[in-house]
Amino acid sequence: MTIIEATTLDPADSPVVAGEHSELLEMLEQQRHFLRFTTRDLTDEEAGRRTTVSELCLGGLIKHVTGVERGWAAFIEEGAASMGDFTDMGEAEWARRSDEFRMLPGETLAGVLADYAEAARRTDELVASLPDLGVSQELPKAPWFQGDARWSVRQVVLHIMGETAHHAGHADIIREALDGAKSMG
Repeated sequence: MTIIEATTLDPADSPVVAGEHSELLEMLEQQRHFLRFTTRDLTDEEAGRRTTVSELCLGGLIKHVTGVERGWAAFIEEGAASMGDFTDMGEAEWARRSDEFRMLPGETLAGVLADYAEAARRTDELVASLPDLGVSQELPKAPWFQGDARWSVRQVVLHIMGETAHHAGHADIIREALDGAKSMG
């Protein structure tokens, strides 16, 4: 049984940025920290355990947010084509995507957290390297986006931040139901 300590990104691994880039990345890192913190001192089994009627578990939430960061980083670099057409997904694709919310056999919390740290590092480097956060691209086709909407890099970073904070809230509930531990209070 391996117990995982809460991890933080090493500041030496973070790009040096200033201004709006820095403010956005600092706030994103704060939300990442809250999400990672919910997994402190857990075993792989505990990180994969469902504690509510939902399919969600702590390791699965980390996996999902990792996928979100990777997908949106690809969008920043390559546009909507990198994300595919969500209006044309079959049952098999939706089932594969639902595996993002679970820890699968052979997955470990340490591995999930390492993967998340790598995705975060890549997102931070990408955002730090961009001279203009206002550059926008057309969003992929999806039932949750309106028509031909466009998002700037700034909006993408804010979306990743919101998604991370949203799931950190889910993680708080799951963790408290698991063993009573709280992130705050």
